[in-house]
This record gives sequence, structure tokens and C-alpha cells, in this order.
Amino acid sequence: MPKQSASTATREQSSSAAAPDRTSLRALAHPLRWQLIDLLDSMGQATATQCAEALGETVPSCAYHLGILGKYGYARQVAGHPGREKPWELTEIPQNLSSAGAGPASSQEAEAAVDAFLDHELTKLKNRFRQLAHEPAEWREGSGVIGETAWLTAAELSATWAAMKDLVLKFADRDRDPSRRPAGAREVRLFAASSVAPRRADGGSSPTAPGS
Repeated sequence: MPKQSASTATREQSSSAAAPDRTSLRALAHPLRWQLIDLLDSMGQATATQCAEALGETVPSCAYHLGILGKYGYARQVAGHPGREKPWELTEIPQNLSSAGAGPASSQEAEAAVDAFLDHELTKLKNRFRQLAHEPAEWREGSGVIGETAWLTAAELSATWAAMKDLVLKFADRDRDPSRRPAGAREVRLFAASSVAPRRADGGSSPTAPGS
């Protein structure tokens, strides 16, 4: 799966990648498109038929959503491939879903894209943890979920988030270059998130109610 986050990089790992514009964000506000991005990142290349078989979807549906990803620059058909149905590959892994500095409309587009991504992400995590008991002990020991409420300044939060991103992206080059993968390596998912609690009505900061 691509290394999506609120503000990281593209497939070429340009760490200063700009946030997608409003129109491009629309392409990411659909759960099947995140599944297709995930699948193409894992397989490298796949036709609409192969995607449909892997995801349990129809071929026309996969072809349509691959076309949307292609239209907005996230995927492309592989040129020079024999056969009537050309495979698709990712051109960019959409990771910067930030709407900082954007207007209300763009913010809504970003929220929709983030919602679709988080739904996809959490569904996959739940499925993997359901299967974790069947993994060897050495793989179970490295898998887990952790959460902590902390009181930080804005500068501390930024520094913490930067450190988390560095850890998550430490081995990103192995995803793009299989020759860098050591013997025994398997595909794993590293996921990180941080969020700030809403301000109180009086502008202060306080513990929030469940779900806030």
C-alpha cells in the first residue's frame, strides 16, 4: 500500500510535494480508488480485469475508476504492452491530503478524500489483525496498535509528526525498488496519524468528549 499521510511525498519521493488541488482531490474521495491504488502499488501493474478479480468488483467498475485515477494523474496505462487490455500502473502515490491555506470548498474536498482513505485504511487494518493469530511469533511481535493522549505545544506536535513520518518512510525505497528488499522481507503496513483536539468555546484547551 502506498505511504499515504497528511503531508508526505509522491511515488518519486519528493518530500516537498504540494497538496493536490480541489479537482484532483475529488479523484481520491472514493473507497474503490484507494483499493485500486493499494493494489497497483502492491502488484506494480494490473489490468482492469485483474483488479476486478482481486477486489471482487466488476471489470467495468474497475475500468471506470482506473480511468478517473488516470485522468487526474495518479495512474497511467502501460504503453507498448501486447494484448487488447493494457495494464495500469501508478505514476504518483497520493499522500499529501492537506488543505492548509485552502478555501472552504477545497477543505471539504480534502475531508472527503481523507474520510475515504481512513475508511479504507481501517478496514484493511481490521482484516489484518483478524489474521494475526495465524502468523509466526516473530511477525506477531512486530505488529501492534498504540495510542496516547499528550499535551504538546504546536512546535512539539510538528517535531513529533516529523519524527513519525521519518520512521514510517524509512524503508520506502524498498517499495519502489525490489532489489533493495532483504531475504525474508514481507509487505507490511506502517500507518501513523496525529490530531489536535478542538478548542473550547472560550478558546482554551481541555480534555475532549469521546469521539471529539
